[in-house]
Amino acid sequence: MKINALTLITTLIVAGLMLTSCGSRNAEDGLYPADIVKNPNTASGKSDAGDMPVLEFEKDFHDFGRIIQGEKVSYSFKFTNSGKSDLIISKVSTSCGCTVPEFPKTPVRPGESNKIAVKFDSENRRGFQNKSITIISNTQPNAVVLRIKAQVVLPEEIN
Repeated sequence: MKINALTLITTLIVAGLMLTSCGSRNAEDGLYPADIVKNPNTASGKSDAGDMPVLEFEKDFHDFGRIIQGEKVSYSFKFTNSGKSDLIISKVSTSCGCTVPEFPKTPVRPGESNKIAVKFDSENRRGFQNKSITIISNTQPNAVVLRIKAQVVLPEEIN
């Protein structure tokens, strides 16, 4: 099978355009630019985290107990920025589509408190459920994992 030069050049141009069009869309998506995130670690292993934000949760685990299948429950994880600079939460992801987080999209100033609300939908779930919520922020370390659990029972199993 022969490939002519025109086909090869066209393919390379299209591939090049596709690769360059996949650039960062942070500004369009309302995300913060990467240059505002500080990394206090150095290659020598020394750290200067003194001016970093610090994400402190009142608790990192919540047990909903027994809930009826189909029930929707929610919980708010309260936190404080106990550091010395603005805390920016860039992403919150969950281990399952049945768990939906809501988090502050604006910086949390030093000393301020806020919350991350988590809604769990038990539709089509049964038995013990353990879900994780991962928070990515400009802290050191940059990831914190929260957990929720519930025992989902069918209505006829209540008695």
